[in-house]
Amino acid sequence: MPAEQSFDFLVLGSGIAGLVCAHKLSALGSVAVVTKKEAAEANTNYAQGGIAAVMAATDSFERHVRDTLVAGAGLCHQDVVRLTVTEGPDRVRELRELGVRFSEKAAGVDLGLEAGHSHRRILHAGDITGREIERALVQACRQSPNIRVYEDQIGINLILDREGRCRGAYVMDRATGRIRSFTASRTILATGGAGKVYIYTTNPDIATGDGLAMAYRAGATMANMEMVQFHPTCLFHPQAKSFLLSEALRGEGGRLVLKSGRRFMKDYHPDAELAPRDVVARAIDAELKRSGDDCVYLDMTHRTVNFLRERFPNIYARLRELGIDMAADPVPVVPAAHFFCGGVQVDHWGRTDVPGLFAIGEVSHTGLHGANRLASNSLLEGCVFAHRAFLKIREEGPAGLPPFSPTPWNPGRARALDEAVVISQNWDEIRRLMWNYVGIVRSDKRLERALRRMELLNSEIDQYYWDFILTPDLIELRNLAVVATLVIKSAMARKESRGLHYTLDHPKRLRRPQDTLLRKPKGLMTRAMRAALSPRQAARAAARAAR
Repeated sequence: MPAEQSFDFLVLGSGIAGLVCAHKLSALGSVAVVTKKEAAEANTNYAQGGIAAVMAATDSFERHVRDTLVAGAGLCHQDVVRLTVTEGPDRVRELRELGVRFSEKAAGVDLGLEAGHSHRRILHAGDITGREIERALVQACRQSPNIRVYEDQIGINLILDREGRCRGAYVMDRATGRIRSFTASRTILATGGAGKVYIYTTNPDIATGDGLAMAYRAGATMANMEMVQFHPTCLFHPQAKSFLLSEALRGEGGRLVLKSGRRFMKDYHPDAELAPRDVVARAIDAELKRSGDDCVYLDMTHRTVNFLRERFPNIYARLRELGIDMAADPVPVVPAAHFFCGGVQVDHWGRTDVPGLFAIGEVSHTGLHGANRLASNSLLEGCVFAHRAFLKIREEGPAGLPPFSPTPWNPGRARALDEAVVISQNWDEIRRLMWNYVGIVRSDKRLERALRRMELLNSEIDQYYWDFILTPDLIELRNLAVVATLVIKSAMARKESRGLHYTLDHPKRLRRPQDTLLRKPKGLMTRAMRAALSPRQAARAAARAAR
């Protein structure tokens, strides 16, 4: 395969946002979809609950808007909430036209209820909605002659031209270690979130924040990175890695209880188990800290075996494999990092402030989720903004850019990694540090301690990046470190408690909240510092800038 691949459009990521956008863009030109593992391996694939949209005659846009704003705790962008909610039904219909099979009943589509929603509006495919959406979208994209899917590839850095416009990305083949460039007139980041920055997460192993880190290094503005959603109910079992127990379980009457059997959510919120996720997660965290127990329990024993098998076939079967009969036994659960409500700041069309670069899905910050995402609004956001990015690119027409050939990747004098244990040590330390100091409940002291340690780790990781030949593990470690630092700095900047960000030192809400914005310093070296470099040092600095 050539060292340079050129397309009209480059899509990084193969979740719902990336595949919907790629399918639409294929009508305008050639599209490369670059994905970290196989095409269907994405956070979308693990979504059990569904996609929220106003489909019932008894529901309304106003109700969905209100529910989203309430969950977002005063930080949502109301114009974005309204456009997302009102455009949702059309995007759902497009999914169905592409072959997505949502669950139905005699009266039509089967709409579920989840926490924070005032009406049944969750379209689902049993409890494997994400898998069904991925199946249909992957099939549609593979059938398009204008789309080429590159699997088992990992992005390293975005490529910028001299004017600062994004022209593609450097990408590594995970199997061979070969690095080549993918160039395009528009690059669409759809790389998902960064749940793996925490030791406990519902996310798959690929969720290491690659797109977030690449965008930040390219100069994009990051917004509200402190707003990390912890899903309240991740299965607590030594043989079950990151297995999520859907919000829909509580929507169908699931009760959270302590080891003693006492139901406790009524002590924290009038909506009990149907309170917003941030409230439920903090309540569980508080009960575990108070009791010293390892977990709480989700009790579905008031439901029949037949109902549970039919409504939650995947969850029921997996629990049975682990020796848990959810119709007879409460299920052990703990909170786990689940979703980033912050990300790369974009406008109403998914455009970042780096020309030529779009961001859609979880990697982006549209303003929809505010300080806490309403359940099942994530797949909705991915569809809506994939469509809006397509509309803007179509409107802009061909970019008319001058010919561009990026600097070939040059490893310089990098040598083979001599001690891989350093990577695994730093990987584990970052994730444990983030869980203990920058988790569900924060404090100034914990954040300061975390930042001091991350500064040391970033220095060590940066040295490894320049001195050793890149590996997928080193690329992911570097990105995790960048994301962890952004979360810490954003959390330190927000001097209030709001939604997903709760700090012991600032328990009250500010009257006029603002988004927390972070931008990379435009120059790491002053002109005087550059003038003082020897020719060899200057050449090395230029090579680093290209990398």
